[in-house]
Amino acid sequence: MKKFDIVHYDRKKEHKKSLEHLNLQVAEKAHHFHSSFDAYQVTPLVNLKQLAKSLKVKDIYVKDESYRFGLNAFKVLGGSYAIGNYIAEKLGKDIGELTYQDMISDEVKKELGELTFISATDGNHGRGVAWTANKLKQKSVIYMPKGSSTERLENIRAEGADACITDLNYDDAVRLANSHAEENGWVMVQDTAWEGYEAIPNWIMQGYTTMSYEIYMQLGEVKPTHIFVQAGVGSFAAATQGFFASIYGEERPITTIVEPELAACIFKTAKAGDGNIHPVTGDMNTIMAGLACGEPATIGWEVLKDYSDNFVSCPDYVAAQGMRILGNPMFDDPRVIAGESGAAGFGFVSEVLSNPELDYLKEILKLNEDSVILFFNTEGDTDQENYRRIVWDGIHPRT
Repeated sequence: MKKFDIVHYDRKKEHKKSLEHLNLQVAEKAHHFHSSFDAYQVTPLVNLKQLAKSLKVKDIYVKDESYRFGLNAFKVLGGSYAIGNYIAEKLGKDIGELTYQDMISDEVKKELGELTFISATDGNHGRGVAWTANKLKQKSVIYMPKGSSTERLENIRAEGADACITDLNYDDAVRLANSHAEENGWVMVQDTAWEGYEAIPNWIMQGYTTMSYEIYMQLGEVKPTHIFVQAGVGSFAAATQGFFASIYGEERPITTIVEPELAACIFKTAKAGDGNIHPVTGDMNTIMAGLACGEPATIGWEVLKDYSDNFVSCPDYVAAQGMRILGNPMFDDPRVIAGESGAAGFGFVSEVLSNPELDYLKEILKLNEDSVILFFNTEGDTDQENYRRIVWDGIHPRT
């Protein structure tokens, strides 16, 4: 039995990174912008009561982003908010003053002229950027890393984007997109941050807080004891961590960052603990395509290193197992269709709670019968062929 790699950070009494950019007021502003779109609806927060009873915890909640804007994934929240902020800045306004209807008005279109937004993506982020550009009557160019799903490519093209699959890995595709943005005067919309490129990634993180804000409102008086959030470059994880740490302070839930072992750049950085970013290189051939990122976002890592409790790297079978369990609910629990990246955090915990050989992890994570656990299904079956292959044919435990 392979042991999972885990890094535990002791909680600090003093934190270096301010959370003012991810607090409740920021989330309310992001939510106000997103809710102005005609397609906006609050996504479900499902309570898997029967599964929680079976796994001997108090409650299991899953935020199901497969319903987000009809795009089957959460990523549009970040890309749309970044584009909205960019346009607001061009107009000399605050995004709080603008709605979707304002941005598609003839007056605004005339003032802005034609803009082109460019990004690199495994699928979900690029589709969100393309969808937003299309809705705002602008253009988009999207590059995808080698091995990307043709179904995801066609979904991006269906939103009007000029999109293609490159022969590069994700991080090199980002560099290609950035070089073309600089050459052509296009707007780079990427959640990966680096020196000199932080404003748009920060807006993307803030856009993701809409999801946490909805959860906060949906939970009401219920407070999670544990949050498990999956990470690629870490922007979504940092947005989630930052929001809940801002809300609850030192009483915040125990938060664990989950990554695929073949692309565990945040885990690797956390483990080194030397203040430097430690990228993962190579092809990163994990089924969790949305998490196959080799370089942590610098602004995201600043939040994660100060406020997260645990960092875990997991084999692919964990995500596959999570997909099968969520898609085949116990008794009257709701069904959740989760893609490979969407099931990563849940799959990890279900394995920990059901496998006696992993009791050591239950102790480290402080999971017990009083635990109220929050997960994020960040994508549905965005690659339906691959979803069926995994769920029907299987990537089986401990192989």
